[in-house]
Amino acid sequence: MLTLIFAIMMIGVFGRMMGFAIRLSWGFLKVLLTLIFLPGIIIAGFASGLLYLAFPLFAVVGLFSLISPQRGVSRGYYGQNGYGPYNYR
Repeated sequence: MLTLIFAIMMIGVFGRMMGFAIRLSWGFLKVLLTLIFLPGIIIAGFASGLLYLAFPLFAVVGLFSLISPQRGVSRGYYGQNGYGPYNYR
């Protein structure tokens, strides 16, 4: 019985760690795609003469960046209710 409880707790702990690792790697992948690969694809399209492909891609990304909410900007430095340099309590 003690072994069963230990196994269940171990699955719970390692399951949380696996979820955290997946969220962390997904965040890194989004940053890499946004800051490195997408501008590289657009620049390569302009340089290689694929303007008919680069212009629509540039327009879609530009519209999406205008429409999508900017996370982290509106909540302040340490979050909405966090203790920051300008949030004296």
